Amino acid sequence: MKLEKPVTGGPCWAELGTSDLEGAKRFYTELFGWRPETDPRQEAGGYTVAHLGDAAVAALAPLYRQAQPVAWNVAFSVDDADGAADAVGAAGGTVLLGPVDVHDAGRFTVALDPGGAAFQMWQPRSFAGAGLFNAPGALGWVELLTRAPERATDFYKTVFGWTVHPSADYTQWGVDGADFGGMVTMGDRFPHEVPAHWLPYFAVEDVDAMTSVATEAGGRVLMEPASVPDGPRIAVLKDPQGAVFGIYAAGQEG
Repeated sequence: MKLEKPVTGGPCWAELGTSDLEGAKRFYTELFGWRPETDPRQEAGGYTVAHLGDAAVAALAPLYRQAQPVAWNVAFSVDDADGAADAVGAAGGTVLLGPVDVHDAGRFTVALDPGGAAFQMWQPRSFAGAGLFNAPGALGWVELLTRAPERATDFYKTVFGWTVHPSADYTQWGVDGADFGGMVTMGDRFPHEVPAHWLPYFAVEDVDAMTSVATEAGGRVLMEPASVPDGPRIAVLKDPQGAVFGIYAAGQEG
C-alpha cells in the first residue's frame, strides 16, 4: 500500500479471531517472525499483540462470541467512532458491536457492509494502530471480496470518503489517491457458502518459500503463488484453525 502509517479512513490494524490462540501464536511466529505479547489483565481476555522489533503489527485473540467465525479482521481508522457508526447505518450497513471504549487505547466498532462483509472501525486515543506497514511480516494491502461491488463502492465512498480507481479487472481503494487496497467480485469460482469478507495481505520476502513454510506448519494453500500482471507475486493461505490471509512480495506494493 502507498500508506506508511495509519491515517484517517485507511486501514490501521489487522486482528485474528481464533479457536486456538496458542496454536495461532506458534504458526504466525514461525511464518512471520512475530513476537506475541499477551495482555495479562483478566479483562483483556487473552488479547495478544504481535510485534516485529518494537513495532506492533497485528493482534491475535480468542473467539469472544459463540457465533464468531475464525477469521482475520481489518480495522479502519476514524476520527469519530460514533459518527462513523451512524454513517454505516445511513449508508445501508449494520453495526454489530459498539462503539465501545477499549481502556484508554481507543474506541471500537464492528460493522457489516451491505454485502455482508465484516469490518472494524477504530477511533485512536493512546494507540493509533500498526507501527509498521509494507515490511516483511507486516500488513501491506487489504482486499474486499464481495458479490455486490456496486453497492460496496457506494457504501465505502460514503462512509470513509475513499477514492476509487476502477478498471475492468480490479478496483483499488485509496485515501486522497494513496491506494491501500482493492476489491474482487466473487464469481462462480467462490463456493456459495463463502461469505463476503475483507482479506489482509502481509508482506514477505519470498512468496514461494513462505508458502512452503506455511504448509509445513500446518496451513493450507488456497491460491498457489502467482504473479499478478503489472503487480506483485501473491498467494492466499489458510492457517491451521481456518483463517484466510494473503501474502505478497515486499517492495511490490500497489
